[in-house]
Amino acid sequence: MKKSWLIIILIIIGFGGLYFFSKSHSPQETNSNQASQNTQTPVSSSQYSQNTNPETQNLKADTIEVVHFHATQQCWSCITVGKYALKTIEEKFPDEYANGKIVYKDINVESPENKEIARRYQATGASLYINAIKNGKDFIEEDTTVWRLINSESQYTTYFEGKLKTLLGT
Repeated sequence: MKKSWLIIILIIIGFGGLYFFSKSHSPQETNSNQASQNTQTPVSSSQYSQNTNPETQNLKADTIEVVHFHATQQCWSCITVGKYALKTIEEKFPDEYANGKIVYKDINVESPENKEIARRYQATGASLYINAIKNGKDFIEEDTTVWRLINSESQYTTYFEGKLKTLLGT
């Protein structure tokens, strides 16, 4: 008899814990008017830090390498980070892209022939690095902000264009 009461109490505690856990981890409710206002908030190029590396804040790069590292099998996010970066470069910086001032590289970190460049950038998985080269010196920086912007191509483009313009000194 005591054993069955113990089992019932444990079941009740278990369900109570599940209920509490689901309530504490569910998103906050908003009214539909407020939710519709928050879905497409425009981003200015200054909303996200354009350049957090003090060494490159006033740098006018001779060349910029944008390097998209990825695995052989890519998810939608990994593909999109590279796709939007290349599209921004091609559309917003066509002259710089054509003359090699901005270079885009798509690198599979799992390929043996890319081992050295992955080591140089310290890339082990999906990532986007920007190397601002000035007087032959590399200023390599991983850009993690782009991952937060992949759900809005226009916000990604605005941010990334601003970042590249800052590094170009324009």
